[in-house]
Amino acid sequence: MLVEICANSLQSALNAEKGGADRIELCSELAVGGITPSYGLLKSVKEHISIPVHVLIRPRSGNFTYSDLEFEIMKKDIALCMDLGFEGIVAGVLHSDFTLDMERTQSLIEASNGLHFTFHRAFDWVANPLNTLEKLEDMGVQTLLSSGQQKSALAGIDLLTRLNEQASTCTIQPGGGIGAENLQEFKSRNFKAIHLSGSTFIKKLNTTPRIPMHSGAKLKDDEITVTDLDIVRHIVKEAK
Repeated sequence: MLVEICANSLQSALNAEKGGADRIELCSELAVGGITPSYGLLKSVKEHISIPVHVLIRPRSGNFTYSDLEFEIMKKDIALCMDLGFEGIVAGVLHSDFTLDMERTQSLIEASNGLHFTFHRAFDWVANPLNTLEKLEDMGVQTLLSSGQQKSALAGIDLLTRLNEQASTCTIQPGGGIGAENLQEFKSRNFKAIHLSGSTFIKKLNTTPRIPMHSGAKLKDDEITVTDLDIVRHIVKEAK
């Protein structure tokens, strides 16, 4: 079973590799579902990480229906990732009615020019998942990241299993709330890959700031989210 760690920083990526992860999905801002990492983070990861790294191409948080300007940014970010030598791209586009935007998704696949292409959890919003999987396979998508259209992959495991049984060329990669406590459920259903951050909060300030700089229960000004080495090691041990 391939273990992909969603890393939000260079330290998270270093811990993921040291912990034995097979692959990294690199992003920033886990609390909003991830956005495209900065140039500095991309460059640093290429300098320090030797395992395959796939980069999230998402110009902002929120929905997956983008303006023309946002879409141009996505294509420029893909070009940058190709220039830097990354192994894969993670992206996806929907229409505002939650149907697959085939034209724009195909355009991103073509822009990736042969890199491994993962369609991300935008899939969890589509109205007809089984039909959408067929379309993604026809377009050449190699991996589908999904929670089975539920808040966690464990809650969505039945749909994920149906997708896994239907898929012929695309790897179905469960993601969302996967940990040591439920990993065996996914192994027993013959999934070939899993996706998780394996992260914990690390205290960085001794005193909580008087005025918060965030708006959201998952964000903390006095802590940062970093992939935990021991969690990754344990997950890899269980997965292998």
